[in-house]
Amino acid sequence: MSSNILITVLVFIIVVLITVIVIRRRAASRRKFEENAAAPHRPQDPFAPEQNAGGDPETIKAGDLLEFGNEKFFVRGTLRISEGGYDWAEHFFQADQSATRLWLTVENDPDLQVSRWSDRPELDIEPKAKTITIEGTEYKLVEHGTASYRSEGTTGLNEKGGVDYVDYESDDHKLLAFERFDHGRWEVSTGESIPVGSFTIYSGS
Repeated sequence: MSSNILITVLVFIIVVLITVIVIRRRAASRRKFEENAAAPHRPQDPFAPEQNAGGDPETIKAGDLLEFGNEKFFVRGTLRISEGGYDWAEHFFQADQSATRLWLTVENDPDLQVSRWSDRPELDIEPKAKTITIEGTEYKLVEHGTASYRSEGTTGLNEKGGVDYVDYESDDHKLLAFERFDHGRWEVSTGESIPVGSFTIYSGS
């Protein structure tokens, strides 16, 4: 009889201990939830790389849709460019059936940088000077070189080839670029750097 009483007491004690543990865990979870709910929301830069909800520019490819505010463009082709172990990409798109070709440059130099460009076929000039003035803006030589490219989608170029480039920049950070593909003629473009999160990428896959 005494052994039965002892077993009953032990079972009662175990049940009480389990109940106490469950109650404490629930109370701790409730406190943590209330603390998180009461924590003030810290203001954050919506264009900061870690806040980029518009997609990763480094994954852009032919067939993707790019949205700049009310403007929407399909990426028609991409150039993957490489020079001495340094890689970057140029993505080409057009507005409807417009003859003007627009493009994005995406590169890490050393941080992720995106620039938007517009072809300027009416500018009949070549990169022969250290400074070039266009429409009242003076551009200064920044860098030049020769790289190799791989073509994806519709670019109007060979599957593989070479490109000479010369880049200029103004004091107010406007951009001027010259490119010559496969020893052809110089193509002129003007552009500007844009925040990484200032546009949205919709994957075409």
